[in-house]
Amino acid sequence: MTPASDIDLSACQTVRDALRAATAGLSAAGIADAAVDARHLVAYALQCERTALLSAPERALDAQAMNRLAKALARRAAREPVSRIVGARAFRGLTLALNAATLDPRPDTETVVDAALGLAAEIRVKDGGRLQILDLGTGTGAIVLALLAALPGAQATATDISAAALEVAHRNADRHGLADRVRFVRSHWLEDVTGRYHLLVANPPYIPSGEIGALEPEVAEWDPRAALDGGPDGLDAYRAIIPELPRVLEPHGWAIFEVGHDQAAEVAALAVNHKLVPAPLDWPRLRDLGGNRRCVAVATSGRNPKINLGIGE
Repeated sequence: MTPASDIDLSACQTVRDALRAATAGLSAAGIADAAVDARHLVAYALQCERTALLSAPERALDAQAMNRLAKALARRAAREPVSRIVGARAFRGLTLALNAATLDPRPDTETVVDAALGLAAEIRVKDGGRLQILDLGTGTGAIVLALLAALPGAQATATDISAAALEVAHRNADRHGLADRVRFVRSHWLEDVTGRYHLLVANPPYIPSGEIGALEPEVAEWDPRAALDGGPDGLDAYRAIIPELPRVLEPHGWAIFEVGHDQAAEVAALAVNHKLVPAPLDWPRLRDLGGNRRCVAVATSGRNPKINLGIGE
């Protein structure tokens, strides 16, 4: 593999040259999606949109852009994620800033949003009320902000144990004009949460402690360990949250959890043990694009989760 410092840009003069050299260099460094990452980083170096690269392949790169690109390529070749380099990630049409205290939002987590939107359509809010959402471990605010953008009548509370994460989530809410509909609370799971909610969403840490070192470097070395480490079997956070659900959920409310690809049955069993009712695990909205059971949806005992869930959609 090519060392990070050996990606040669010396012959580059135009966008086309830079894209070719960046793609070749990242590929030689073992980066799987080298061409995609090259486009992101050349656009970052030029401080333009990626679409602008296609319309101006002969655009020249000045010394400042070349210097920015060289540094960015060295960082990516060393397995720092593109989103960390450019300082933002796109999620459900939102551009989200991130920092060292937040997870890098990934497409798998969009399954939580899809499931929550499907269940929101089933929830009947009392006359004059508004749908209330609770997001635990909000990080960048990805899940809660995507829901608020899709549900203009909803309000939300978002929690995180990290003050630095809450700061960036608040900044993302401001950026997208959603700050007046969400309040941010520093809390370890439900410890400092009051009130009742129709929807609870969470992407808690679920990687077994002993497996974190085997993850891709982009995850193991750059995502905060506290947001990854789910304890010996990956289920510590669910054990902390699930027993408290009757206190914070409305009688016909739902909790939707992201889970590891092989954890859905275990998390659903935890809910049953606490007299809660999991939605059928074959509900299509609980699966990611690869067909994995990525979410578990849990209702209070007063709710029949088989009603209008579109099983077999």
